[in-house]
Amino acid sequence: MTFSVPVTVRGYELDVQGHVNQAVYLQYAEHARWECLLAAGLQPDKLVAARIGPVVLETTIKYRRELRGGDEFRVTCAFEWGTGKTYRVRQEMIRVDGTLAAEVVGVGGLLDLDARRLLDDPAARLRGLAEKPELLGG
Repeated sequence: MTFSVPVTVRGYELDVQGHVNQAVYLQYAEHARWECLLAAGLQPDKLVAARIGPVVLETTIKYRRELRGGDEFRVTCAFEWGTGKTYRVRQEMIRVDGTLAAEVVGVGGLLDLDARRLLDDPAARLRGLAEKPELLGG
């Protein structure tokens, strides 16, 4: 199961050509990532209490089809865990008619808030705090 959240394009998110401004796609992706973490039981105060925080290290966006005012779509969120200090989050923005509007791939890490360094095995650390670790992928 891939986690996703519904979104409707708002008028203030449009550029002068009438489609979603490129920077707004990053906000949609961020919104879906946090909604996934929240659904897994990883509220910001819980993360801060554990002295850890997710950080974005790199993001790539591929724009496939434009999104326009009023468009309804879903933003998916799938975590891919490796063996090091970083992980990937793959996301798609899919209109209700099934059209792929954009693909976002981010590289993230889990920051030790005191040492200001990336932590080893972020999957184990987040899953250990999560109430629904299955939402964080395999």
